[in-house]
This record gives sequence, C-alpha cells and structure tokens, in this order.
Amino acid sequence: MINVVYMGTPDIAVKSLEELYKNEEINLLALVTQPDRPKGRGNKLTPPPVKVFAQEHNIPCFQTEKISKDLELIEKLKSMKPDFFVTFAFGQILSQEVLDIPKFATVNLHASLLPKYRGANPIQRCIYNGDKKTGITTMLTVLELDAGDICETCEIPINENMTNVELKELISEKSPDLICSTLKGLYFGSLNPQKQCCEGVTIAKKFVKQDGLINWNKTAECIHNQVRSMVDFPCAYTFFNGKMLKIIETRLVKNDNVNVCCSAVSNVNKNGIEINTGSGCLLITKVKPESKGVMNAFDFANGAKIKTGMKFGE
Repeated sequence: MINVVYMGTPDIAVKSLEELYKNEEINLLALVTQPDRPKGRGNKLTPPPVKVFAQEHNIPCFQTEKISKDLELIEKLKSMKPDFFVTFAFGQILSQEVLDIPKFATVNLHASLLPKYRGANPIQRCIYNGDKKTGITTMLTVLELDAGDICETCEIPINENMTNVELKELISEKSPDLICSTLKGLYFGSLNPQKQCCEGVTIAKKFVKQDGLINWNKTAECIHNQVRSMVDFPCAYTFFNGKMLKIIETRLVKNDNVNVCCSAVSNVNKNGIEINTGSGCLLITKVKPESKGVMNAFDFANGAKIKTGMKFGE
C-alpha cells in the first residue's frame, strides 16, 4: 500500500481526495487543510470543501494556519511515516522540514503545463491571455515556487467561450487519474521525473477587484477573454448611467455598424447588447446590475431602455 497524506483546500481538490480514498492501492492516512473561514453575507464560519468530504468518510483531518510553523502537526505527520504528501490548491508554502517528511516525495498537482503559469492563478490567467490550451502537471515539490521536476502532464484544449469555472471543473475531473498514475509510477520506479525547462517560465498572479474594470478601447477578443476568465471573481464590470454593471457572459460577433464610437451600443436584439470596442464588436449576453441577480442582457436592455449610440463605461 502507498501511504499518502493529502493537503488541499477548495472544491477543485475534492475529486482527487475522493480518488485517493477509494483507490485500493493507496492508504490515505490523513488530510491537512486550511482553517474554517467566514463566508457569505452572514460571515458564517464555513469548513473547506475537502474537510467536509473527510468528515463524511471518517478521514483524520488536521487544520492549520501555517503548517511550516505548526510544530505539533509536523511531529504528527512524521509519526505517520507517509510515502508521499500530495498537495493540490493547498494555499500554503511548505518548509524544507515538511518536504523532508515523506519517504519518497511531496507531489503537487498544478493546474497548468509547467513552466508556464507558475503561481497561484494559472486557470484564470491562461483564459485571460487567450491561450488555446492548458493542462495539469504533477511535479516534485521544492522550495522554489512550482519549479520542481515534472512527473506527468495532461493537456486540455480551451475553446473560444470556455470560462474559468468550466476549466476548473475539467481540471478537477482529470486530476485524480493523473495523481494516481504519478504516485504508482514513483512508488514502483517506472516513472522518471524530468527537469523543468528554464525557458518559457511565467508567473500567474492572483486577480484583484480592479482587474475586472473593462477598458472598451481594447479589442473585442481581449475583453471577451477578460470576461470569461473571471466569472466567479473578481468579475468583469463596467458602468452604465453611473451604476456598476457586472458583465457575466459575452460572445464575439461581426457587426457592420461602424457609425457608433468605441464603447457605444451598436445594436440591441434578442441575443443581447452589441457594443463597439477598440477593434471589433462584442455581444453582451448576461449581466448583473447593482443589487440584482444575473439576467439576460436583452431583458436588462429593455428595462434600462438602451438604444443604439448609448455609451457604456460612464
């Protein structure tokens, strides 16, 4: 049996945890995750999704604010004598003392094709940049950020309208097979990790709220990529009649109406609101006005009495 301690936190990490729990060749010793956090309008203390799964299946679960400083937890992990640590969206940096605990290695599931998009936000960044493909990498964890030897990869195509939420779900679904294959390959000696290429290294920084503000002088394609890369957070937004309007969904379209200026409405139809950009036309299909839920852009246009020539961003 391959003895494993799993370290993860959000939804994307649950399916891999479930597979390690079910796999007959793997002995899941424990889960390590972040502390419960306040969530929602009521700031109710909410457990991480992986903790919920662990509790439902009686998996020992340890929560820590900073594992590298948690001496009691470090001693517990040493006593378990794990073959591997597996990390996936854990959200904490491991010290060398922690990395030295497993007999074989600490294996990280990373949501990009390394060395591209090292860092905390690879899923959103690849869509924001308009990439046509991404993937998942299993790598041996070292102190340098996402710089360890590559074990295995899984390539995932990105279509024109895929959102970060959809890509995250795809990565969540494909990760379990990859991590199990990697662990077995390392354990039985059939897998030979390869050094990462030094060329092509990019860092995927987290978005902040201000990154959501749309600049209508950019191309329609750039704005479309911005919208679909941040559906859950921070969400792309503009202003209309002095009020914030979140843009939830867009499509690239052709429009021959060149008589209106950039950021102005060129057409309103049942499909939504067409807006001229710095280059090309963008169809807005779903929006979220202030203090309201998500709605079809056509319904919003009717309620707001939007006409050709009206400008967004003001």
